[in-house]
Amino acid sequence: MAERVGILGAGSWGMAVARLLDGNGAEVRLWEFDPAEYKKLLKHRTIPEKLKDVRLAESIEITNDLEYAVADCELVVSAVPSQSLRSVLTQLKSRLPAGATIVNLAKGVETSSLKRMSEVILEETDLLPESIATLSGPSHAEEVVRDMPTTVVAAGCGEDLVNRLQRVFSSNSFRVYTSDDLIGVELGGALKNIIAIGVGITDGLGLGDNTRGALITRGLAEITRLGTAMGARSETFAGLSGIGDLVTTCISKHSRNRYVGERIGRGLKLQEILESMTMVAEGVETTRSGYRLSEKLKVEMPITMQVHRVLFEDKPAAEAVQVLMGRELKAEIWR
Repeated sequence: MAERVGILGAGSWGMAVARLLDGNGAEVRLWEFDPAEYKKLLKHRTIPEKLKDVRLAESIEITNDLEYAVADCELVVSAVPSQSLRSVLTQLKSRLPAGATIVNLAKGVETSSLKRMSEVILEETDLLPESIATLSGPSHAEEVVRDMPTTVVAAGCGEDLVNRLQRVFSSNSFRVYTSDDLIGVELGGALKNIIAIGVGITDGLGLGDNTRGALITRGLAEITRLGTAMGARSETFAGLSGIGDLVTTCISKHSRNRYVGERIGRGLKLQEILESMTMVAEGVETTRSGYRLSEKLKVEMPITMQVHRVLFEDKPAAEAVQVLMGRELKAEIWR
């Protein structure tokens, strides 16, 4: 019997996952909250501004009704941006079908509460922790819809659920691993976006590969420091949701976060960049929450601090680079 799946959010990733699961034989409903976008998607089966040259199959049901989107679904996939997740779940509340499970795709930390996405889901639903998971890793929608080989990790504390997700999502071009380190997988996917903005800034300044390599490597070090302080395992950050997603996001032409940083490095203001974008760059708000977490937990995160100051305190990007280069000298491996 085909798995019934409700997907919340028809952005590029939501559409890509709808196509993937439909191709795997699932019965898919895709929810779009904006009435105008819903009508466009229903009529044309595509939104080129979000995902070029992709037309969704007629077998994918498209809806603007949130309650109907999840009705009778065994699996709910949340492709809602991290800062909008709580409000969407508040609308659902007890309307989730009995026995439903939720897998989160968003890569962020809620700014207002500093909560990870699985924590938000746990607070806003009646689900048990064993019914909540996150799917993360280097997986640009633009490549997934073209069936380019992609590997991700499904993480959760419920072994049955992550094994089930592995079966449901895996295809000839989409390979899913499993992990029980939900904290590490969620933080790796979220915090790497801050570093990607930093790399984009240096790209915009015209700096080179040496700088990019330094930021990726030292960025991974500070992500790992914060992650382990929050209960994650350090080895998780050497995996797909850590170094894998970090490198991909920092070098990819598809990365919205690297794009934002690059435009900042070229002298544009954050607000005008965001207003010109049709999709969400999760790293902007995650820079706020990541910086606040580092302050709260007293974890040294110099790159995150400087990205925060460039984005929100109008610090000149070139000056931020010099601050990083002028820090106290120390051993590479330190606690």
